[in-house]
Amino acid sequence: MEKTFRNYTEFDVTDAVYEHYRKMRQNQTLDYVQRMHKKYLTFDKPMTLRDAMGHLNDLIDVSDPDLDLPNVQHLIQSAEAMRADKRPDWMQLTGLIHDLGKVMFLWGCDEDGTSQLEQWGMVGDVFVVGCALPGSCVFPEFNTLNPDMKDDRYNTALGVYKEGCGLDNLELAWGHDEYLFQVLSHHKKNTLPEAAMVMIRYHSFYPWHTGGSYARLLNEKDQQYLEWIRDFNRYDLYTKSTKTYELEELWDYYRPIAEKYLGDGPIYW
Repeated sequence: MEKTFRNYTEFDVTDAVYEHYRKMRQNQTLDYVQRMHKKYLTFDKPMTLRDAMGHLNDLIDVSDPDLDLPNVQHLIQSAEAMRADKRPDWMQLTGLIHDLGKVMFLWGCDEDGTSQLEQWGMVGDVFVVGCALPGSCVFPEFNTLNPDMKDDRYNTALGVYKEGCGLDNLELAWGHDEYLFQVLSHHKKNTLPEAAMVMIRYHSFYPWHTGGSYARLLNEKDQQYLEWIRDFNRYDLYTKSTKTYELEELWDYYRPIAEKYLGDGPIYW
């Protein structure tokens, strides 16, 4: 039987996943997201990619209903599948690093939802804050718990945004996608192509790229984004398995690619 992924029915999801999304919907408001940007986007903590990957050996993504391995294994599985398919080297690197924003847990806290114990501000499907939450969100019954949905400034289809403003002008729920995107955007040695940066920033934005929501906010450029994300999603989602790898055995292959696009020094998180 072919394995199914992202099954969030009450019979298949764990209590931890269910509770994670309840807290995420309840706490991720526009004000919260703006505060997290100010708090975490300081770019003053030097760390190499290799060290960041090592730290993800200590993190299991509580929002993932498909995999309970340390998160670094998911990254390697994604990258190795791209490598097997002979995808471009920059895309292989993107697969290898796309979740590295989760190193936020090293300096995160329970209150922000950015710790090992409380991950609702770090992992999981993201959504737009500052406008109405769509029914395509995981567990849409939690949408009414969000305080912004009781505020007339934020509970309409457009909310604080202009029609057709485009994805890049939206505020998404705070998490590892936006964090890594911002870190790499401020990294002077970064030469990853635009497609890679889009894959990093929007891979968890399932209500858009899978649910088809937010049509009134999109622009023409976002159609190209959607094609890139759907291509990436084949490897982000459908490569999950119980097979494990040793990063040390693969690092000789990936290190030159990382240095090609991101340099050989530390990145400031």
